[in-house]
Amino acid sequence: MDKFSDTILTVENMSVEFPTLSGAVMAVRDVSFTVGREKVGIIGESGSGKSTTGRAIMRLQPPKARVHAERMIFEDIDLMKASEQDMLSIRGRRIAMILQDPKYSLNPVMSIGEQIAETVLLHEGVSRRQAHARTLAMLERVRIRDPQRVFDLYPHEVSGGMGQRIMISMMLIASPSLIIADEPTSALDVTVRQQVLSILDELVVERNIGLIFISHDLNLVRSFCDRVIIMYAGRIVETIAASDLDNAQHPYTRGLLNALPSLDHPRDRLEVLRRDPAWLENM
Repeated sequence: MDKFSDTILTVENMSVEFPTLSGAVMAVRDVSFTVGREKVGIIGESGSGKSTTGRAIMRLQPPKARVHAERMIFEDIDLMKASEQDMLSIRGRRIAMILQDPKYSLNPVMSIGEQIAETVLLHEGVSRRQAHARTLAMLERVRIRDPQRVFDLYPHEVSGGMGQRIMISMMLIASPSLIIADEPTSALDVTVRQQVLSILDELVVERNIGLIFISHDLNLVRSFCDRVIIMYAGRIVETIAASDLDNAQHPYTRGLLNALPSLDHPRDRLEVLRRDPAWLENM
């Protein structure tokens, strides 16, 4: 079966609105896309709506935020109609989210092992002995040496790269169908970043699951993902195969590409992205 046709998530005309003192602000407006058993990148500048889109799928917006969509279907579930109790059983078990910086995402007063085991204890009702064994196996799977020692450590005792691998193991231990990774490598140096991406890629392929990879790094998304969604001002302006990104047509995507430095074609001065108000009008 073609991995792109095996749809896990369908989003149609989703908008996210935040109330402010000066009126409602549309952070995301009428976005539509699908995710199969593939790696889909979402790129754009800060404030383009990438993370807001990911959190809306998880129903993790602030209480006053308003999310509207014609359809938001995950496997056999209508996420717009699901109760909060339903979402509690979906988050972590069927849809997992890897956040940007483990230093702020991990609980500082719980050991690493306790935090990873908590997922299967909560969602699968296994015994503590089984949860312990699965946690050690998962830590080993993400290439952490001496898992038993790391099991008893606290978040402040691990490096950034190890912390991100711990986050990956925590999100994947319950075998979700979809992972939303929000800038999972932005705080890592290049060498550690490649190690983390390699682990993530292996696990996605091995488990035949879908991945939404949110990033502002065009080169990273081009080399890692299968498809790319480009967002501007809360809207999707273009969707294209990652391997075909250099042939993108929208002037915003072209502007992002032209602003990248290149060793093959060095330039004295990089281009500055020029925004056209017509982009919003045409959408």
